[in-house]
Amino acid sequence: MNFIHSIFHLSPEIALFIALALGTWIGKFKFGKFQLGGVAGALVISVILSQFGVTIDDGIKGVLFALFIYAVGFESGPQFFSSLGLKSIKEIVLAVVLAVSGLMTVVILARMFDLDKGTAAGIAAGALTQSAIIGTASSAIDKLGLAPDISQHLQSNVAIGYAVTYIFGSLGAIIICVNILPWFMRRGLREDAIKAEAALLSGQKKYEPGETPALPDLVGRVFKVAYAAGKTVSQIEDSALAGKITVERVKRRGGILGISSDLVLENEDILLIVGRRAGMVHLDELIGPETTDTDGMEMVVVTRDIVISNKIYANKTISQLQTTSKALRHGIYFLNLARGQKRIPLSSSTTIKAGDIVTVYGLNEDILRLAQEIGPVIAVSEKTDFIYHGIGVAVGLLIGLAVVHIGSIPLTLGAGGGALFSGLIFGWYRTRHMVMGNMPTAASGLLKDLGLAGFVAVVGLQSGQQAIHTIAHSGISIFFIGVVVTIIPLIITMLVGKYILRYDNTAIFAGALSGTRSANPAFGEILVKAGNSVPTVPFAITYALANVFLTLLGPLIVALV
Repeated sequence: MNFIHSIFHLSPEIALFIALALGTWIGKFKFGKFQLGGVAGALVISVILSQFGVTIDDGIKGVLFALFIYAVGFESGPQFFSSLGLKSIKEIVLAVVLAVSGLMTVVILARMFDLDKGTAAGIAAGALTQSAIIGTASSAIDKLGLAPDISQHLQSNVAIGYAVTYIFGSLGAIIICVNILPWFMRRGLREDAIKAEAALLSGQKKYEPGETPALPDLVGRVFKVAYAAGKTVSQIEDSALAGKITVERVKRRGGILGISSDLVLENEDILLIVGRRAGMVHLDELIGPETTDTDGMEMVVVTRDIVISNKIYANKTISQLQTTSKALRHGIYFLNLARGQKRIPLSSSTTIKAGDIVTVYGLNEDILRLAQEIGPVIAVSEKTDFIYHGIGVAVGLLIGLAVVHIGSIPLTLGAGGGALFSGLIFGWYRTRHMVMGNMPTAASGLLKDLGLAGFVAVVGLQSGQQAIHTIAHSGISIFFIGVVVTIIPLIITMLVGKYILRYDNTAIFAGALSGTRSANPAFGEILVKAGNSVPTVPFAITYALANVFLTLLGPLIVALV
């Protein structure tokens, strides 16, 4: 015991990474349909390790959480701002219901068990995982005009109530939002997240890293000229298959010829044809038999995203763009069109607008020629733009320092809320200026996974020993009252969400529900289960509201208990 304590004293970071490793490991075990998950697992292990006496700097917690919440905001910025307005009314109502039911639960239990004002406020702060309640409640106690020793006693009880209830406040929210809610909705988080993402992508399939379609839309084939002898390249390309195939390479008697539209094909020429799979059907009847003679016919094609910035091509249909742009007449194929975060279905009549992002397929030199006409290519890079994102995180932390007073009640977003708000703004701005602010998916995933799990582990290492000690010496009743305060408001809000607000998508509902509680660990586990960023937008809305509504509970509890 002393040996382990000495190691953790010399290097508390060891305890942090042990909690991350073991927490992730135990989080993988399933008990029936219940699975603890990596975030909750890290919390449990960190509480156990805290009993060895671990002193870890509070700044580490702040940095890890800021990185997590900024990355979440950055990914969801465009969708968040497009979702504001009347469409957000359900999230607003949900946040109000949670705050009101939380207040009523605390006040009723305080009167039933004869709790003092300080203990009741501390339970609210811990069980609802809103640390700001500690400050607002302590400030309200100061203004009661009580004797100094009584005020100090009540304020100490705020801290005790918080320490005892905070651990289950985090764990309980994970259990309800990640395990109970899908059972209640009779739909899985991942299932509904995929459904919502498909609606956002207009039904198009989004392939994860390492996935490729078994039947790709664009393919390359090699044919030996027989029936097409005497025809020119342009006659082949401008046939009934126009826009579906392109002659990319011609080999004659072992030598590669330069491609031109008026090149006349001869018998037994070898052609490399690239085009849409549908255009390849029966192509052998027009040109000649397909062959395996691919020597010298290999070509590298690329897929690139281009921002439409040239106003000449804005507000034109795809067919008009192909007619107007000489660069599009040969070897360039449109794969996708995105406007903000939304995929637009592609057809010849689809209208392109300035700022749209088109995904094109072709030879690199052809794509660069196209980019000179219509707009810049979004650079493909595995490097993160640290200048852009360093400024983004710093701006978020500065926003978190701001304090607005409503009467004597101080309200602040804090570091987490500020980083989330900054991430949303910088993510939205990135979609308008795609040449800056690159953050690869793998980098964003690391920030989210390490940031959240590390934050939760630090919380457990800091609070676990005090919580266990307080329960052992002050009785377990405060802990169980905290369990009730954690569960009842979430259950009430869940019922209102399903039966009154009519949430029908589990992933969206889970994001909103975790946000009403400022339940960051629960939200992180929801993202893991969902497998995409669908829950982020409803979470961001209710999270921002919860930071205000729950903070106001401090003085209200002091006044009503």
